[in-house]
Amino acid sequence: MVGAGAAGALVAIQLCETAARRRIPFELLLIDPAPEAGRGIAYSTLDSRHRLNVPAGKMSCYPDDPGHFVRWLCHHGEPGVRGGDFAERYRYGAYLADTLGRAIMAAQGVVTVRRLRTRATGCRWTTLPGGEPTARLELADGRTVEAHRVVLATGPSRANSEWAPEALRGNERFIADPWAPGALDAALGQGDKEDVLLVGTGLTSVDIAMTLDRPGRTVHTVSRGGRLPQAHAVDPLPAAACTTPLHGLPLPALRAAVRQHIGRVMRTHGDWRPAVDGLRPVTAEIWASMSTEERAEFVAQYGSLWNTHRHRMPPVTAEAVGRMRRSRRMRTYQGRLASTSARPDGSLAVSLATGDGPRTLPVGWVVDCTGPGLRLSDTADPLWRSLLDQGAAMPGPLSMGVATDDGRLHGADGSTTRPLWTLGAPRRGELWETTAIPEIRAQAATIAEAVLDPWTAPALPAGGGPARRRTRRPTDASGFSLSTHAAAATAYRLGVDRLLKVRAGAPQALRRAVALDPGFALGHAALALIGHECGADVDVSRALADARRAVRERADDYERSFVDVVARRVLHTPADGDTALLRHLEEYPGDALALAVAVPTIAFSGLRDLDGSTALGVVERTAPAHEGSWFHTSLLAFMRQEQGRYDEAGALAEQALAAEPASGHAMHALAHVHYERGDHEAGRERLGRWLAHQGRGGTHRAHFSWHAALHELALEDTAAVRRRWAEQLSPGKVDGFRALVDSGSLLWRAQLAGAWQGPFPIGDVLDMAPVDVLERPATAFVALHAAIALTAAGDLPGLRRLRVHALRADEVQRSVIAPLCTAFEDILEERWTEAARGLERLLPRLPGVGGSAAQREIVEETLLFALVSAGRCDAARGRLEERLDRRSSPHDRRRLTALSS
Repeated sequence: MVGAGAAGALVAIQLCETAARRRIPFELLLIDPAPEAGRGIAYSTLDSRHRLNVPAGKMSCYPDDPGHFVRWLCHHGEPGVRGGDFAERYRYGAYLADTLGRAIMAAQGVVTVRRLRTRATGCRWTTLPGGEPTARLELADGRTVEAHRVVLATGPSRANSEWAPEALRGNERFIADPWAPGALDAALGQGDKEDVLLVGTGLTSVDIAMTLDRPGRTVHTVSRGGRLPQAHAVDPLPAAACTTPLHGLPLPALRAAVRQHIGRVMRTHGDWRPAVDGLRPVTAEIWASMSTEERAEFVAQYGSLWNTHRHRMPPVTAEAVGRMRRSRRMRTYQGRLASTSARPDGSLAVSLATGDGPRTLPVGWVVDCTGPGLRLSDTADPLWRSLLDQGAAMPGPLSMGVATDDGRLHGADGSTTRPLWTLGAPRRGELWETTAIPEIRAQAATIAEAVLDPWTAPALPAGGGPARRRTRRPTDASGFSLSTHAAAATAYRLGVDRLLKVRAGAPQALRRAVALDPGFALGHAALALIGHECGADVDVSRALADARRAVRERADDYERSFVDVVARRVLHTPADGDTALLRHLEEYPGDALALAVAVPTIAFSGLRDLDGSTALGVVERTAPAHEGSWFHTSLLAFMRQEQGRYDEAGALAEQALAAEPASGHAMHALAHVHYERGDHEAGRERLGRWLAHQGRGGTHRAHFSWHAALHELALEDTAAVRRRWAEQLSPGKVDGFRALVDSGSLLWRAQLAGAWQGPFPIGDVLDMAPVDVLERPATAFVALHAAIALTAAGDLPGLRRLRVHALRADEVQRSVIAPLCTAFEDILEERWTEAARGLERLLPRLPGVGGSAAQREIVEETLLFALVSAGRCDAARGRLEERLDRRSSPHDRRRLTALSS
């Protein structure tokens, strides 16, 4: 890999991760003189004013995981960052370096990585008879290295300053490369009061202008177009695709069609930016369809105009530039530098030829900000020069960059026989738009695939003879074969076993499985699943992306089906996820993990049907495949209590616990049976014994403690509630997802019941919940509990932010959570009548949120409070009488007596 800046790092990341998944051993040699890999020139700047000109949400290293960079920022000191924010360029360099380092670490034992801090100055290819082409790379320090594959990630060509008069090029006051280390030191030191001329008005010029800005100094900028980059919108609109086919149009017709497209978007949205952004997906296609003459005309007449509108300034940068221009600290001219002469004090007198006539400026420094050269054929770079001279590379269209076949270089004879690739700026002539991360990361993935493809072991054949000796594959606990080796399968089985028993340690076991085999699709999918639905500390998007990559490379139908289920539950609507899960269980009824996902007991949110009939049907249909196993019996017990068949549910739960005393699902079903029967003393005692023994290693201990606390609230044993809070449910004893769902909801119930006196520690619960969980929850079930906690805290702005998120989320959040937030806002603002009406309308729709009836009951508790506060005591009495007909509750009986007196 020649070059370890952004492009080189992106290819290296893909190479390491793909090789680790496929177990392809090789040596990766990174050749780059920079002190740190990943930064290159673009991301080495230390000036915090230099920001990315693309929003953080579009700067991920991975084409299939667009939120990766945003999540990295959130975990590295910027927890509130959003996808539309523009991060510092130096931070992006740190992200690239960190992601590359992690990829190298993950590939240890498969990929050996070495780094040489020097430059490659030549590349000579030889082919032995009957062998593959081999490259000999000549290095600036005199060494040579050999390689079977070469990727040239050299970035843009350096500016050659051909525009500058010869006298200026030899002057010490001329800065030919402003990004070279220390290049601007003199202009920032004693001469920081002298004016500066920047030749070029693009994004480089804007960055350098901000760096050189000082009180009393004027930064002059000049270019032929005289245009500064346009600004990104503060509140950007989505890209608007062009409805007119543009491919193959002659340039005049293309120009007219694009103008019409922009006009339509302007009339609809009042902004041209969505129109330009909508052209991005088809830019390369349009460029490829143009003739050489049309391309040359476009570059000459419209290239500058396109660049200033396509490559825009971040809003904060535009604001800073605007202040500089309004205060006359920055002045821009359309024209060119005509001549320079030295002044007696050593500074320069520069003459500009502008449309308004000649202009002479006294400046201390002239800085070349014209950006990279377009014509690689004119390069002085010795490496590219050697490839062009020996015919291993040929110039691209308009002599911009080089000619390639999807990144693989064409030789002078048009062949692509050498295993030699490039990406990014050297493909400018072919693609026109090829210098931004979204384009480069896609090219990096393609190149990594091409580099490793000859070494990839053949897949099992579909119908012909065996491509390799077939070995017996390990199986999971349900008997399905796994596309992995025995050690990873053992770790996976342990993780699934802990999930099924609702015991701690599942994430650790699953992480070990994918560490042992990075290409194990089911391991990654299970991690994504428990992160999404169980609140486990998992980067869900990353795990899902890894699962989808791995399943494309080696998997059978069962594994592909399961990964599809997880992907649809994470990425799509609840209905789509349910459809995929039902289809999977129809095909593979013995899949215990999938069955656990389908049934809303304790670990997963389950199928989102309104009355539970679908989940019940799944449990009953899959019974023959499980032959009365303790796990299936546990789920059936839970479904029977949801039906109100409490005697049968209790018997089934006891049967499962007799077979597996640690079964959390069975104990959970029994807890519900006790609560719904009104057996509060027996329920509290049984939960206490289980928690002290078999439940000690449970992963949802807080939820069982919550169940015990519900009994204590019903018994009006407030001292026991406070004691249980302190010992089992307070932050520190519980954290993350369970703190929100169990601890937060218990506090609100206790407050509504008048069972909490003294300081109210809901703020401690909120401190344990990540901002994303509170304001952008992934599921309606989590959103319900976020709304409860925010209400308990009296956080009206937080509730409103949650409502805005819900209106943009899935259908259940839109139809249930958003109006629930409105009703809770009415509670906080003491609009009791409106709150009661809103909650009454919502009660029939609550089952769609998921979870159990006991969990959703908190909304009815809030409704009772609102009814009494609104003076609607008859309605409150009716609801309490209905509940007491179903189950005994000393607390409800006392409330009813108080309302009747």
